[in-house]
Amino acid sequence: MRHLLQRHPFPMRTRFAHSLVLTYALPPAVLAPLVPPGLTLDTYTDPEGTEHGFVAAAVVDARALRPSFLPASLGGDHVLTGYRIFTRFPTPTGRTMRGLRILRSDTDHRLMAAGGNIFSRYNYHQARISTDVTGGTLHFRVRSADGHADLDVRARIGDGSPARLPEGSPFATARDARRFAGPLPYTFEYEPQTDSVIVVKATRTAWDPVPVDVEVTTLTFFDHGPLAGTRPRLANAFHVADLDYGWEAGRRRTREGAVA
Repeated sequence: MRHLLQRHPFPMRTRFAHSLVLTYALPPAVLAPLVPPGLTLDTYTDPEGTEHGFVAAAVVDARALRPSFLPASLGGDHVLTGYRIFTRFPTPTGRTMRGLRILRSDTDHRLMAAGGNIFSRYNYHQARISTDVTGGTLHFRVRSADGHADLDVRARIGDGSPARLPEGSPFATARDARRFAGPLPYTFEYEPQTDSVIVVKATRTAWDPVPVDVEVTTLTFFDHGPLAGTRPRLANAFHVADLDYGWEAGRRRTREGAVA
């Protein structure tokens, strides 16, 4: 019966003080085994004709995080990290949902980690996370309990001017890169007990991510697990601030996309 609880039963609300998303390009063949039934990789073909899949490493400073039926005063402030694969979910009507499949999440709060694992399949771990904004530079430092999701990243957010794409990015234009800025409208989780997909729809306001220059000095996620030994390339980095954000209760669909 635990899987019934893990369907995101509560709509949630929060405000992002900062959200920084780093998107890394990898060969589709590397990521395909991590995509569960019903979903397909969301890929991009560069000007040379090479196809790429993508993993996002996101860090979010979330304020007043709470079920939407509670006032903001009862919410909690948490810093969260997540590693997600960009995926697609086709439906019988011909519509295709674009969303993220979560590989791992980390949080700076023990109760958040426990609650996240009870009410989702986001694979939460507890970590020591610090955030700081000094002189126009946003700095996140994550030290995971198992060492498998350590992150140290600085983003230059002060001057307000969009940064150019990282060197070696597969994207031809900034517009192409923005399609893989994250977070996307949906999050997907596969439920093996029922061979179905749980779809969680996001809600947000004033969504205007800005490309930023970043310095990543530590990122251990790609050194462990199924992606160990891969050579991801930083494809883009986007930042948003002071954004109202939320997500609806999860809804179950068949792996073919029909409403269950």
